[in-house]
Amino acid sequence: MGILLIPVLIFGFIVLFSSFFVVKQQTSAVVERFGKFLSFRNSGLQMKIPIVDRIAGRINLRIQQLDVIVETKTKDDVFVRLKISVQFQVIKEKVYDAFYKLENPHDQITSYVFDVVRAEVPKMKLDDVFERKDDIAIAVKAELNEAMINYGYDIIKTLVTDIDPDLQVKEAMNRINAAEREKIAAEYEAEAERIKIVAKARAEAESKRLQGQGIADQRREIARGLEESVDVLNNVGINSQEASALIVVTQHYDTLQSIGEETNSNLILLPNSPQAGSDMLNNMIASFTASNQIGEEMKRQNAAKGITRKKKPGTEE
Repeated sequence: MGILLIPVLIFGFIVLFSSFFVVKQQTSAVVERFGKFLSFRNSGLQMKIPIVDRIAGRINLRIQQLDVIVETKTKDDVFVRLKISVQFQVIKEKVYDAFYKLENPHDQITSYVFDVVRAEVPKMKLDDVFERKDDIAIAVKAELNEAMINYGYDIIKTLVTDIDPDLQVKEAMNRINAAEREKIAAEYEAEAERIKIVAKARAEAESKRLQGQGIADQRREIARGLEESVDVLNNVGINSQEASALIVVTQHYDTLQSIGEETNSNLILLPNSPQAGSDMLNNMIASFTASNQIGEEMKRQNAAKGITRKKKPGTEE
C-alpha cells in the first residue's frame, strides 16, 4: 500500500505543478482546450486545467522592428539597395487575429515592403531617391497599415535607413562631386587672379599718371628756368640765340661733371673731346644765323608773291 502511494503523490504533485504557469510582462498567452481556443492570459501567475488545457503559444506585445533589404532599379536604370526598417506592434484587442490569421507575420510584412518599394522607386531617379526617401517610407507605412490592420498588427513607423547604389555608380558620383568642387575652386582662383591683375593694372596706371605728371612738372620748371636764364643774359647784352647756345653748352658741361662723379658708370657721351663744347657752341650759333637768314629770305619771297597777285590783268605799273 505504501509503495503505491508514492507514485500517486508524485503524479498529483506533477498535475498540481502543471496547473500553474507564468506570463511575462508585455506578453499574452493563448490557452486552448482540446485544440480549441479558450482564452488569452495576460502577465502574472495564471492557472489552467492540466491535460485538458494547454498553452498554444505566446504573443509579444512590445514594439518590434523588422529590417528589410530591397534591391530594385531606379528610373535612370541604376540598381540600388534600400534598407527599410519597419516598427510594428500587436494590437491587444486583436491578439486572436495576430495569432491565428498569420503563421509568419515577418514574411508577410517583408512581402508588402518589397511590393511597395519596387513600385515607387522605379518612378524616381537616383538623386530623387535620396531626396524623397521620406515619401518612400510614408508609402510603405500606408500600404502596410492597410494590409496588416486586418491581421491584428499596427505599423508604428517605417524608415528608409540606408540607400546603397551600385559600387560603380558611387565611384562615378564621387568623381562628379570632386570635379564639381574642382570647378568651383578654379572659378574662385581665377576670380582672385583677375582681382589681383586689375589691382596691379590700376596701381601701374596711377604710377604712370603720377610719373607723367612729375615729368611734366619737371619740364615746366626747366622751361621756366631757361626762360629766366635767357632774360638775364639778354639784360647783359647777349641776344637770344647766343643765350640759348650758352645754356646748352653749360648743360653739356654739367652733364660731364655728373658723369665724372659716378665711379661705376659705363655711360659714354659723344662727342667727348676737350673742344667739344666750343664746337657745339659755334655750330649752334651758325645754325641759328643760317636759320634766320633763310627765314628772312622766305618772308621777302612771300611778300613779292603777294604784290604780284594783287595786280589786275592788263594794267601796268
